[in-house]
Amino acid sequence: MKKTLLASVIGAAMTSAALAPAAQAETTLRMAYDADPVSLDIHQQLSGGILQLSHMTFDPLVRWNKDLEIEPRLATGWERVDDTTLRMNLREDVEFHSGNTFTAKDVVWTIERLKRSPDFKAIFEPIESASAVDEHTVEIKTKKPYPLLLNLATYIFPMDSQFYSGEDESGKDKGTISKQGSTYASSHLSGTGPYEVTDRQQGVRVVFERNDEYWDEQSPGNVDKIELTPISENATRVAALLSGDVDFIAPVPPNDLERVREDDNAKLVTMTGTRIIYFYMNQDRVEPFKDKRVRQAFAYAINQEGIADRLMKGFATPAAQFSPEGYAGHNPELKPRYDLEKAKQLMAEAGYEDGFEITMMAPNNRYVNDAKIAQAIAAMLARINVTVDLKTLPKAQYWGELDDRAADMMMLGWHADTEDSANFFEYMTACPDPETGAGQYNASNYCNPELDKLVADANVELDKQKRAEMLQQAEKIVYDDAAVIMLHWQDLAWAADTNVDLEPIVNVMNFPYLGDLVVEEED
Repeated sequence: MKKTLLASVIGAAMTSAALAPAAQAETTLRMAYDADPVSLDIHQQLSGGILQLSHMTFDPLVRWNKDLEIEPRLATGWERVDDTTLRMNLREDVEFHSGNTFTAKDVVWTIERLKRSPDFKAIFEPIESASAVDEHTVEIKTKKPYPLLLNLATYIFPMDSQFYSGEDESGKDKGTISKQGSTYASSHLSGTGPYEVTDRQQGVRVVFERNDEYWDEQSPGNVDKIELTPISENATRVAALLSGDVDFIAPVPPNDLERVREDDNAKLVTMTGTRIIYFYMNQDRVEPFKDKRVRQAFAYAINQEGIADRLMKGFATPAAQFSPEGYAGHNPELKPRYDLEKAKQLMAEAGYEDGFEITMMAPNNRYVNDAKIAQAIAAMLARINVTVDLKTLPKAQYWGELDDRAADMMMLGWHADTEDSANFFEYMTACPDPETGAGQYNASNYCNPELDKLVADANVELDKQKRAEMLQQAEKIVYDDAAVIMLHWQDLAWAADTNVDLEPIVNVMNFPYLGDLVVEEED
């Protein structure tokens, strides 16, 4: 039996005497992110940090490669049985970190849990059921023909059903999901992935050690241990890399790109991103936001190109829609519409020429220059007589405030979970429905049944061209309604010591496949 993981804080109990002699020869990667994962429960929050953790400690059934093509992982092959059924063959001889054997029942258990997760159930709503044909074959059935089922499988990271079943020491169900954490799954982890968590102190450090029984013998990865330190301050994070205190950082802020690029002891990898950064306008909290003219005025008052040029130093693409170029729903007709005079005219027409007061919240360590962007937006809105009470918070505190819809305007960034346009609408603009999970992150409380029906129809349309036209129409509706304030698609940047081979393991999804990372020996 392998070691079982983990209590939320183990570090105090670990001593140097407990380390094997070979530990001195380990290849250790010292990594600094802007924040650490908020939980060890990979179904607690649908966020970049949790998905990065998922790829380190679990394995998906399938995953995207750098060319955005599907490649097998825990599923070795698949076939369409009919329009609503996908049969997947599973890898044999795979063990979880606990020592339990991975089988089809773990996939079924995981899918059922995903359907209960407040954050994930909206994207798993099309699934009718999952069943084990035998120990290494699973069938996934959808309610209607669904063209994105294989895309969805990239978000199925089978969990150890035996490990997470039953009751914990306090008599609570180990499989419980809570947005506030403090559950068995939020502090204990057993996956099939390349790394196990051996020490975790929230906000201080997370230690990952290589899974000695990892199934992927073809993986080139040679990193035995990863020490993740959250460093929220951009300048401090960059300084830690350039001084040699850490080996790998993300993200690299736009202001420091040239500095890192010119350093002989560092390498920089950049990539055009697909994560949209935007602001909500809460129509339940602010009466003027119910008026489309006011929302449009806010859209006209925001200078996206100025933010991308001056604050982001060109390291962002100004946006007027959710879908980046290359996505099915990208509508080339939709452009940023900064026009201050038009904004003032619309405010006057709506009866708010003298403006009003609002509260605004944004994170200060989640997106590139997030706090500075929020400050710039507040200044721009002042030009149309809107007084903004701005509060910025660390990511760990911000998510709870977002869940509570605690401010009139709130910042969020979103990368489409299925690499498809429909995902944006399902989570960001759908009429909120706690039962289905639709609109889980719709902090605007915007509701347009016509839009929801259009997206639902697109999700069962198997003709790719027709589906794309429907999703482009959906983007036009959101644009005309000014349902949210679009800002830009955030580019990506990672940096590392020159002996860290970053380029093969980073991707546009921003889920580095660290299990495949190679660190070369120093000369």
